[in-house]
Amino acid sequence: MTTRPVRTALAVLLLAGAAACSSSGGGDPLAAKSSGPAASAPAGGSGKTVVVGSANFPENVLLASIYSQALKAKGVPVEEKFNIGSRELLYGQLQSGALTVLPEYNGALLGYLDAKSTATGKDAVNTELKAKLPAGLAILDSSAAEDKDSLTVTQETADKLGVKSIADLAGKAQDLVVGGPPEFKSRREQQFKDAYGLTFKEWKPTGDTTANALKDGTVQVGNVFTTDPKLVQLKLVSLADPKNVFSAQNVTPLVNQAGLDATGTAALNAVSAKLDTAGLTALMKRVAVDKEDPAAVAADWLKSSGLN
Repeated sequence: MTTRPVRTALAVLLLAGAAACSSSGGGDPLAAKSSGPAASAPAGGSGKTVVVGSANFPENVLLASIYSQALKAKGVPVEEKFNIGSRELLYGQLQSGALTVLPEYNGALLGYLDAKSTATGKDAVNTELKAKLPAGLAILDSSAAEDKDSLTVTQETADKLGVKSIADLAGKAQDLVVGGPPEFKSRREQQFKDAYGLTFKEWKPTGDTTANALKDGTVQVGNVFTTDPKLVQLKLVSLADPKNVFSAQNVTPLVNQAGLDATGTAALNAVSAKLDTAGLTALMKRVAVDKEDPAAVAADWLKSSGLN
């Protein structure tokens, strides 16, 4: 996956955390119930508390709030511990039982557990994940929502060229300039040739300005992440990737099985059944651009989805 500031950790290994978005107040989110086995027995529906955690970047806080409120709506007692930090810290807390539920990204989690994995599609990634996770941890149903690399164009370009997927760029790429982070060309040029037979006219290092470069015509195709609020703001279109050049990054609950019963599991799977990339992108615009409270945004989505 291509590196980007702030959310690189999100998309690859989450080794360094990202820009914090506090919704749970100050202090150490691990200060309470963080000492291992004693905290490993919570079970939704049994009167014990399910502890929902999150990494320290806005999208993960939003997703954790959606999970938390979905559980509460089914009568599951919940404690929120948001903005904790990197995957290394989160994973250890989940293993110990100090946390019960985390919003994860299946491709990034698999990369964390097995850096040599070559799985790309959702089903292949999840099959490998289930084999790699230690006893006691499990993934629930993956949502359709993905925060992943994409090749993106403006709506105007999509209409003019008649493109909906990367495959549709065949016979057109040679006239198009593509933008992205400085390393995008070295990482992806051969993959696009091999998978889709594409050779672009030029590669420009546009970095964080890629979405704007698309809008002003500096580039015609760009590497923009699929939940970037600028997709909504600038009316951009992420092209489908049928050959899976970009590995799956489906939003997926990771759980400590001892802490979640059937009621809690069903509540989280119901969220996954409703959550898609377009919806998550719209929610992230409200959080990241409009500066709305993640908990309020989560509540609105759950109500509109019939899950409150």
